[in-house]
This record gives sequence, C-alpha cells and structure tokens, in this order.
Amino acid sequence: MSNIQDTINDIAHGLHRADLIDKKTLRELTDDELPMLHEYTGEEIRQLRYCQHLSQAVFAKYLNVSPAMIRSLEQGKRHAHGAILKLLNILEKHGIGAII
Repeated sequence: MSNIQDTINDIAHGLHRADLIDKKTLRELTDDELPMLHEYTGEEIRQLRYCQHLSQAVFAKYLNVSPAMIRSLEQGKRHAHGAILKLLNILEKHGIGAII
C-alpha cells in the first residue's frame, strides 16, 4: 500500500473514532481492502468458458448477458466491466458452482 493510502487510512480511522464520520464513509475512504479485480482479455474469457465445458449460449445465461455479448468479449470487441467482471473473477476463483 502506498504512503498516501496509509495516511488516508490513518486520518479516516481517526475521524471515525472521533465520531466525525460514519462507518459507511470510513469504508468508502479505505476501500483499499477490497480485492482488485482481474480484467480479462478475450482469450482469457474464452479459456474460462472452455475450462467449465460451457457453450457461449449457456455461459451467457449464467452471466445474465446475451450470447452476442459473450462473442464480443471473446473477440476483444468489448471489455467486461461491472457485474460481469465480478462474476468472471468469482468463476475463475471458485468455479461455475459459485454463480449458479
């Protein structure tokens, strides 16, 4: 963690202890504790799908997107973000059972 983030964390925790900010604001200021999400290339997404033995259509249903979206992601025409990116990270770490 950087020195700047350490300083922000120290200040935020001090403000919280002094009841100057609430827990929600504290979490927002110290969100460095959240895991970084891996951003996948099209080939990596294809490999994730392939390793789970899923067609593009079935994979799309599990991720709640269209098969065309999966094709675009795998071809590198679009990039995963938001909920799809989070689901891909969960899928890689825990397997398909974690999202169905």
